[in-house]
Amino acid sequence: MKKIIKKNAIKSLSEAKFDKTMQSVARSFSEQAEVMRMILKEIRNIHEDNKYFRQSISGLNSDGISHERRIEDLTIRVEKLEARI
Repeated sequence: MKKIIKKNAIKSLSEAKFDKTMQSVARSFSEQAEVMRMILKEIRNIHEDNKYFRQSISGLNSDGISHERRIEDLTIRVEKLEARI
């Protein structure tokens, strides 16, 4: 028994098919570039929001710390007054 080896026919890539494939690849890259621009825009927006949030919180934090100090001072003063009475 002889084995019959089938030869794979080599398909020639025509210029039109090549151009069509390259256009498809180019469209794919342009779509990905648009998606990347959108992602970058969202990252920038998130960064700006976080920056605003940090600035807002830092003001509130310093206000909270100063109020806590005042409360501690008043508590100590009240304790001293109560000790005198």
